[in-house]
Amino acid sequence: MKSVKDLKTIEKGVAKLVEGALADSGGLLRLAPCWVPRSFLQPGKRLKLHPDDLYAFGLDRGGIDERWFASTTPAANENRTPDEGLSYVVHAGQRFTLQQAVADCGALLVGKRIWDQYKRWPVYSKYFDNMGPIPHHMHQSAAQAKLVGLEGKPESYYFPPQHNNVGNNFPYTFFGLEPGTTKAQVRKCLEDWNKGDNGILDLSKAYRLKPGTGWLVGPCILHAPGSLCTYEPQWGSDVFGMYQSLVEGRYVPWDLLVKDVPKDKHRDLDYIVEQLDWESNVDPSFKDNHYLEPVPVADTAKEGWVDRWIVYGKVDGKEYFSAKELTVEPRTKCTVKDNGAYGLICVQGKGKMNKMTLDCPKLIRFHEMTEDEVFCTEDAAKAGVTFENTSDVEPLVVLRYFGPDVNPDMPKVGAHKKGR
Repeated sequence: MKSVKDLKTIEKGVAKLVEGALADSGGLLRLAPCWVPRSFLQPGKRLKLHPDDLYAFGLDRGGIDERWFASTTPAANENRTPDEGLSYVVHAGQRFTLQQAVADCGALLVGKRIWDQYKRWPVYSKYFDNMGPIPHHMHQSAAQAKLVGLEGKPESYYFPPQHNNVGNNFPYTFFGLEPGTTKAQVRKCLEDWNKGDNGILDLSKAYRLKPGTGWLVGPCILHAPGSLCTYEPQWGSDVFGMYQSLVEGRYVPWDLLVKDVPKDKHRDLDYIVEQLDWESNVDPSFKDNHYLEPVPVADTAKEGWVDRWIVYGKVDGKEYFSAKELTVEPRTKCTVKDNGAYGLICVQGKGKMNKMTLDCPKLIRFHEMTEDEVFCTEDAAKAGVTFENTSDVEPLVVLRYFGPDVNPDMPKVGAHKKGR
């Protein structure tokens, strides 16, 4: 099986296929790569997508700079394809969306608690890969997004070393606003939108990005992500508002500032400024409250494997998501138990996950099927998944992210300092 495009697509009645796939694999679903373009950004070329396929959606749609993992969330792109942003399950020569699988099988996949509360898989993760920085922007809160029939979006970042052999043009991220910044100053930036660079970054502070670290960012906080390739567990929404008018000489349309704002507020500058969580944006201890470094789950290094928290901590008192990085040394096998379902991507090496092959690809064509992405059901996660590194020389490294309230015992932001 080499091309996802050639598989038969099933849209209804996928429950039996799902049950068969879970039985064959030991509670796992194989997922095909899900590529997403952005018309206003330049691809960073570290997704392992073949260079000839960077504009596979068409030049007018923009380059492919994202790969989404275990996603049931549509991408909020203009002129998008009907299934853009949706992950496909592949089994027995057929394919169907994970969204449809969850709709048909519910608790069997995501667990009873998440299904009863959300009736869907409410989170997703992605690689975000650009040549340069993106505009200073925020993601609306749940209450703000609800005004336009959408959901808010907290998110998180981890910079996997395997995808950051180069930092590209600007490996620094602006976060929030400098303490002492006033709302009038931000409003003035909006007034100056069509005069060129509106100067919003003059009010902010950039932090140097380091592979193997990360950040936790709540809604309504301004951020201008830098040019490291980023693994981003986040809530299942694609809302945002861009507050910067010019990036690397590229114009940012006003429409991208107000796309998720009620229509009667599209020119209401005071409303747009008031969307920001002011206290969080001007927090003088911003890094202490948002910066993450990996924290080991347990002391297992002598056994040849290490599981580490890479995304942890709550946003406004709520656990929206979390993520771990598992490293298994050559010719080592381990069984890992988790509290809930998760999406997994293999970032290095090869091996097995229960009955399923894991193999990190070197280069991927646009329609090519890979063996690096998996969705693990809650039952399988709780029973324990066996990972085996079949290589003699290279570690097997996988990243996996979890849904809301799955890991209440995870560390708090700042926990990495305790090991120093």
